[in-house]
This record gives sequence, C-alpha cells and structure tokens, in this order.
Amino acid sequence: MERRNIFVETITLTVEKSEGKQRIDKFLVARLSPLTRTRIQALMDDHRLTCCSKIITSPSHKVKEGEVYTLHIPQIQEAIPQAENIPLTIIYEDKDLLVLNKPAGMVVHPAPGHRESTLVNALLAHCGESLSGIGGIRRPGIVHRLDKDTSGLMIVAKNDIAHQGLCAQFANRTLSRSYWAFVWGIPHPKEGTIEGDIGRSPQNRQKMAVVTRGGKAAITHYRVLKSYVAKDAPSQSISMVCCDLKTGLTHQIRVHMAHIGHPLVGDPVYGRTPKWAKKAFDPAVVGFSRQALHAFELRFLHPRTGESMTFEAPLSPDLEMLLSFL
Repeated sequence: MERRNIFVETITLTVEKSEGKQRIDKFLVARLSPLTRTRIQALMDDHRLTCCSKIITSPSHKVKEGEVYTLHIPQIQEAIPQAENIPLTIIYEDKDLLVLNKPAGMVVHPAPGHRESTLVNALLAHCGESLSGIGGIRRPGIVHRLDKDTSGLMIVAKNDIAHQGLCAQFANRTLSRSYWAFVWGIPHPKEGTIEGDIGRSPQNRQKMAVVTRGGKAAITHYRVLKSYVAKDAPSQSISMVCCDLKTGLTHQIRVHMAHIGHPLVGDPVYGRTPKWAKKAFDPAVVGFSRQALHAFELRFLHPRTGESMTFEAPLSPDLEMLLSFL
C-alpha cells in the first residue's frame, strides 16, 4: 500500500506541583487524554520523548515539579486503499451517488487491522478514479458509515457536488435513517425519544456511553413494533424495535438502547445477555453472533436535482433466521 508523508507535531509539557513524583506514562496519559498508554509507550520506544535534551524511554521514570518534557508525535501514516474486486449489492446508482445494502461483517473504511476487503476497497474497484480525493484518502466517497457488524443501507457520493450536498443534509438533519433492532425485554413506554449526550466511556475508553460532560448531543426516536414473549415465562421477552436517528453518533442506537435497559440481542460490547435468556429462548437466539441491527430505510434529497428519494432494504438473511426462531 502507498503511504503519505509523515508530519510531526511537537508538544511541550511542564510538570505542575500536583503532578510531581508520578510515573511519566501516567503523567502523559493524564495530560494527553486522546493518546493511549500503548501509543505513548511506542513513542517513547522510538526516542520521541525528551527532558533537558535527555531521551526518556522508561515508563516508570518519575517526573519532578518544574521539569519540561517535549514529545514529538508523528502523524499516523495514512495508507492509500487499493481497489479490490469485491461484489456489492447496489440498489440504486447514477452519476452522482449510489445506494447499497452493506452485509454484516464488512468494514466500511480501512483501519488498523482491516486494511483490505473493506467497502472502500470495493468502491474503488466499482467506481474507478471518480472517487479519488472525495472525502479524504481513507474514506473516498463515504458520507456516513455503519459498524462492521451492522447490516443495511448506505449512501456513497461519487463526486464533490454529491459529497458536499449529502454532508450538508447530515449536518442539518434533513437526511433520515431508520433501523430495525432486536432488543432484550420490552421498552416502556413502547414509543419514545432517548436524549443523552454520547462520548467515550470514562470507565472504558474503547466504548461509548451516555455522559454528562464531554459528549455530543444524540437523539434517538424508537417504537416497539412487536414483542416476542417466552412461552414458559411471560415476563421474559425480546422486542423488535424501529429506531429513527435524529443524530448519527458512533454506536448511537446500541448505546441509547442499552442506556434505557434494553440492549441489542447479540451485541458483544453493550448487550449483556440476561441470565434468564438461555431457558427462555432457542440457543440460536441467545448465541446470535452480532448486534441485531439493520439499517432498513434511507430518505434524502438528491444533491443535484433536489428530488426526494427513499430506499428500503429487507432484513438480512441472518436476522430473518433470528426472526424465525422468535
């Protein structure tokens, strides 16, 4: 894969009185919260941390009040995705955009650990040079994304006019998306709105959570379509819920439904399976291998013509199977 040039950001930190006598790695993590301890250690191993011109490599090094540390942070090398001939289920396409039905298991854009076989790789092969430079090197044409294990509808821009127009609709919330989700229990009330800022979880930086500070506004409208009650335990159930996104933050539906006590079936991050589930439902339901979430409807205005467009995608085969067991 081709890689772009590396640029370096230099950060200078002075140890305050309250920070003295602690380990350098803890000091840096506290001051540079976006950087993980693993990333900081890698920078230190690469001789990018200095104090009074002395290179610091030991994470247990103790800082002292008044010391000045300089950290040189190279920009992460950005790999340029290569075209791959991967089949796509395209529902609609014209010279400006395309709408596709993404399968569960497909990563949208390249990231560490997923450099190949992504949707972007497939789009580059399908659209050719027309995607070049639209939306950035790593995300050409991508206007929004779905989690790897979420199936359903996505829209892709094929030129700058479409990209700018669709991004504007996301920003002013005139582009609408609806999802089907299978959740544990029956939400009460059966129709409502979940409002809660979403940001990184203070307890686990790898997860998102509803937070009181530092998050972004998130709004999810939901309504219960049907509930499936266990035969031998009327109080134990699974509900099929329709979720309409007013905003579109990372893991929004998964976080919001878990927040009100009804996590998604199969969600490995937010969906703790109830203890009663094994006795109440078939093993195929209890052991469902991904979050039971599908983007079934997409509504927007064509960025060139202004025409109102609506697209729908039926449940994916694995969710149809889940439904059959319910």
